[in-house]
Amino acid sequence: MSGAQRRSVILGTGSELPAKVVTNGDLEKMVDTSDEWITVRTGIKERRVLEEGKGNADMAYHAAKRALDDAGIKAKDLDAIIMATCTADYLMPSSACVLEDMLEARKAFSFDVNAACSGFLNALSVADSFIRTGQIGNALVVGSDALSRLLNWQDRTTCILFGDGAGAVVLGASENGHGGILSTKLRTDGSYAKTLYVPAGGSLKPARLETVRNNEHTITMNGKEVFKVAVRSMEEISRQALYRVPRPRSAPRRHSPADPVEAAIVAEALANQTDGYRMICAFVRRRLGIAVNRKRVLRVMRERKLIQRRRPLERRKRPGFFWVERPRQLWQLDLTSVWVAEHG
Repeated sequence: MSGAQRRSVILGTGSELPAKVVTNGDLEKMVDTSDEWITVRTGIKERRVLEEGKGNADMAYHAAKRALDDAGIKAKDLDAIIMATCTADYLMPSSACVLEDMLEARKAFSFDVNAACSGFLNALSVADSFIRTGQIGNALVVGSDALSRLLNWQDRTTCILFGDGAGAVVLGASENGHGGILSTKLRTDGSYAKTLYVPAGGSLKPARLETVRNNEHTITMNGKEVFKVAVRSMEEISRQALYRVPRPRSAPRRHSPADPVEAAIVAEALANQTDGYRMICAFVRRRLGIAVNRKRVLRVMRERKLIQRRRPLERRKRPGFFWVERPRQLWQLDLTSVWVAEHG
């Protein structure tokens, strides 16, 4: 088989959520907000918060173990561990290194990817490249964050949006050219760096008594600007990701999802994102000109044998993932990145 036909395939998935739940009702007692205000604007009803004494790697460990069990692979056989996080347990070593030790994955190399919301997509794309080029045979990719550690619980513009959790996938190699990750598209725009950031704690402004008093170690966000950038970027990146998906030679390439199954899957992926992205995805769906018709989606996907049983589309209870029962199509869309995968 030629190198071009080698693809990375999703062998297993896992997730972990902390036990502590913070509801909108709880936030009503902390800041000037209400359950109705939060629900109408975000769709969020509750979020999870990591308990004291636990670190980000603890969540990643449980998600990773479930993914490995689902894939039927032992940690000792992993070639690589790539962890996407912006809330690492330590500045050094990486949380992936900590996770490697927890899993006793002595054969694997490990490193973190810090790209905030798009971190998992970046990590997945890196792992996909390693596998496609034959440098490794498998990889554990984890997206895990304890963003509650970076929240100012008196700032209603941010504390209502963020929570804690972890998701993981195990990737393997397929030589038959079918299934697997079909397309990834990454993008950044550094001019918006301070639209959503943590002002202090880095080399530019190290931790001092003054920075702590001023809450400069917590998330600062320009919500309106983030929304505008997200809608525009997700539309553009969705078209580009679809354009990169391999097609039969007889099929023309298009800049928009013209194929019915592509349009259907994009529509459902956008319709079934996590609550925090719901409004953004609704705007993106309109800009792409895609209407959601669940019956049509199910019919088309059954005809294409993407699903086998007459069961409703559902999303796993894990941030950012869209899943079809016994999946062959798995999507994640984020503020600046998209990836498309077909489960073999």
